[in-house]
Amino acid sequence: MTLTAGASMILARKYSPSKYMELVRNYGVTCSLALRAILIYMQPESPLDGVNRLRYVHIFGFPSHLHKKFEERFKVIAREGYGMTEIGSCMRVPIEDAHMTGSGSVGQPVPYREVRIVDEQGNDVPRGEVGELWVQGPGILKGYYKKPKETAEAFAGGWFHTGDLFRQDENGYYYIVGRKKDMVRRHGENISASEVENVIRSHPKILDVAVVPVPDEIRGEEVKAYVIPKPGESVKTIIPEEIIAFCLERIAKFKVPRFIEYRESFPRTPTERVEKHKLIAEKKDLRSGCYDAEEKRWLD
Repeated sequence: MTLTAGASMILARKYSPSKYMELVRNYGVTCSLALRAILIYMQPESPLDGVNRLRYVHIFGFPSHLHKKFEERFKVIAREGYGMTEIGSCMRVPIEDAHMTGSGSVGQPVPYREVRIVDEQGNDVPRGEVGELWVQGPGILKGYYKKPKETAEAFAGGWFHTGDLFRQDENGYYYIVGRKKDMVRRHGENISASEVENVIRSHPKILDVAVVPVPDEIRGEEVKAYVIPKPGESVKTIIPEEIIAFCLERIAKFKVPRFIEYRESFPRTPTERVEKHKLIAEKKDLRSGCYDAEEKRWLD
């Protein structure tokens, strides 16, 4: 897209939140894709933060309660969007829709994408209800390399199945609810890992979080949260009980994590997605080394 627009592109050697604004200033960047913008926001504030030529920043999954503060600090319009490697760009919040700042919405479909939100049978769900996002349009992958079965499943019905759960509000804006497979099934209740993550991530002392299911003989699965405290914070300054109390005020009790584990980092893909399968594979018993909120003790 940069070449098509006749623009110049600044390509960093590696991802570095601490060097981001320096690159923006040094090269006069006017438009930017900001992966994990929360890490850019968490850098020490500087009088030079607002001294830049930025006119637009494209962000993904940024904490909604900090969205306006990000714009004010860096003197830039920041808009959420949604896309995948398989489909490229799919949705975005229009630049002129300033009233959507902090809403958590990923916007509306771009002109070259058609979308549907469907139930398990492939039927469109009523507006406001949750379902899987299906997509059509030019520029979507033709298939997965040497994986005919996966390709057929992904395109069943003639639409690409994203595996992401969405809802649409009464004004036509779309919201990510979570991954279809990224759910915890506790006592027959489906719990969206994304919903729990968004709540915990809004805590002022927490930098990032990843929620996974833990097998349980009685309840089927329990909720476990891996948390990364912000710089200067630790298990001593943000104890598990504080996280649990924070959750209880914001989500239903059955969604509150039973197990909490502290970490310094997460394994990630090149596009900065947390590789939860690697977290799960790290130990045979996912309960070990965790705080158990039900037993109110740390487990060996």
